[in-house]
Amino acid sequence: MNRAPVVVRPGAAHSSGFSLVEVVVALSILSLVLLATITGLRTLANTQGALDRITERVDGMRAVSSFLRDALESAAVGAGAGGLVAGGPSKASSYFDLAPDALTWKSTLLIGEGFGGSYLLRVAKEDDLLVLRWQEPDDTGRPGDWSLAQERTLVEDLEEFDIAWRRDYREDWQRQWRRGDVAAWVRLQVKAAGRYWPELIIQVPQ
Repeated sequence: MNRAPVVVRPGAAHSSGFSLVEVVVALSILSLVLLATITGLRTLANTQGALDRITERVDGMRAVSSFLRDALESAAVGAGAGGLVAGGPSKASSYFDLAPDALTWKSTLLIGEGFGGSYLLRVAKEDDLLVLRWQEPDDTGRPGDWSLAQERTLVEDLEEFDIAWRRDYREDWQRQWRRGDVAAWVRLQVKAAGRYWPELIIQVPQ
């Protein structure tokens, strides 16, 4: 009995596997997918970090601006000192002084819960910081040595702190201050970390 010849095709024994080219192509595609995924995650993390920094800077800006506005709007300004009271002369009832990079005034400052009172406040540019200092006024109402006063840093990486004032909203802004001048409006301009803050214009009580 004659058997039919068996014909073996080249490569028939390996038809169920992958060729080297197919493996290389698959690995290349997988590498590209992983690279795109890692790049996307890194971009997302960088964006989130940038948003957090911007949010933190805006929150700090709002807090400092709100504090300065509240403190200046409750300032005690004027030319005279307080009158006589039982036991002797009272402390001066008002104080206001202005320099190109420093502003000093008398206001009510709350320190903690239930503590505070009338203080002389000074906001000034000190190197690359915007620093708030405060001290209790003496009987003359004039400030003592500011380097010994309590302090708090309001803004870091400060580049500019510009102060201007005017008596009336129709006048031009001025930077020169002489004793006896009366400021009805104060404009504060801050530049920190390479960015300008929105101008802070505050009406000073008379």
